Amino acid sequence: MVAACPYPVPQGSQVLLRATAQALKRRGHDVYLVVYGYGDGEDDGTLPIYRCSSIPGMYRTAAGPSWGKPFADAALARTLRRVISKHAIDVVHAHNYEGLMVALACRKRPIVYHAHNAMADELPHFLSAGRILGRWLDKTFPRRADRIIALHDRLAAYLVECGCIAEHVAVIPPPVETEAFEFREVTAELPPVLYAGNLDAYQNLPLLLRAMARVRSVLPQTRLLIATADKRSIPGAEMVPVHDFKSLRNVLREDVVVVCPRVSWSGYPIKVLNAMAAAKPVVACAGASPCLINEHNGLVVPDGDDEAMADAIRRLLNDPDLRARLGKNARETARAHFNPDTIAKCIEDVYAAAIEITQVRNGFVHTGRHAKR
Repeated sequence: MVAACPYPVPQGSQVLLRATAQALKRRGHDVYLVVYGYGDGEDDGTLPIYRCSSIPGMYRTAAGPSWGKPFADAALARTLRRVISKHAIDVVHAHNYEGLMVALACRKRPIVYHAHNAMADELPHFLSAGRILGRWLDKTFPRRADRIIALHDRLAAYLVECGCIAEHVAVIPPPVETEAFEFREVTAELPPVLYAGNLDAYQNLPLLLRAMARVRSVLPQTRLLIATADKRSIPGAEMVPVHDFKSLRNVLREDVVVVCPRVSWSGYPIKVLNAMAAAKPVVACAGASPCLINEHNGLVVPDGDDEAMADAIRRLLNDPDLRARLGKNARETARAHFNPDTIAKCIEDVYAAAIEITQVRNGFVHTGRHAKR
């Protein structure tokens, strides 16, 4: 698995990378992570990691373009070639766009591309011409992979619209280990509101702050916790340092109302899955909540509507029974539909299809258990 990112970092892409790799390892596969030469926090040591050479002065963990990324990606490609040769790799599993580009540069097949987002959706948060460039990237690179994993149906449909073959795109959601999160009953006390994640622009935190102002106009004692590895401070919020999975679990152990103000449609908010696994009630925007069913396992509000978000938060703050019901249903949803072993089996099918198409391309014909060239 190759990902052009620092590792470990308590952010969604890295959490998805680790969880997928661990699920496949538990099923007996040899999985090697190929990542940048630095990270934030300690790794749990369960996976072999190959790091590319560090780029002097490059220590950024936030998402988005940076001056050092082209150099780091070139170093990552050299490392990936070495790992492929050393371990006789069967499949290169590339996470996100830069991981795909690095894999393509190595000219090793088969390549499975794990699409975490659409660039036309995410790049505008970082570049003024991001939508045009993102659309070009979406039409150019994903279709070059042998098989594609999309995190949800809407992203899969978009990739097909951009030129990917529909039969080559599999919809597989992220895995989440429900039992890794402690279950606790809700209390009658007023809980804090929690946002857990990075502070990048696409997370849309101004929406949450506007909603909290409305909440506090009625319930002035309401606390807002922001659990993040980012060192910035936000007025009106209590910053909770989160540098690893253990500290995240500690935050989600408490009786809290989790809010995800993000409206960017193409990704999959891992923070929401973690909250669901921990049996927490979630308020999220419609455009970025593919795993939530309104009034069943969370409360879904219109994109950008701070009044509706504030109303949903107040409902949960004032109703312990509703918090308990939504949290219980959320945990059951996570256990039933995001089980790591089930998801790993689906990924194995994608690997098998990618290997087969590569063998056909190279002139192999299957005859029973063996292949002839």
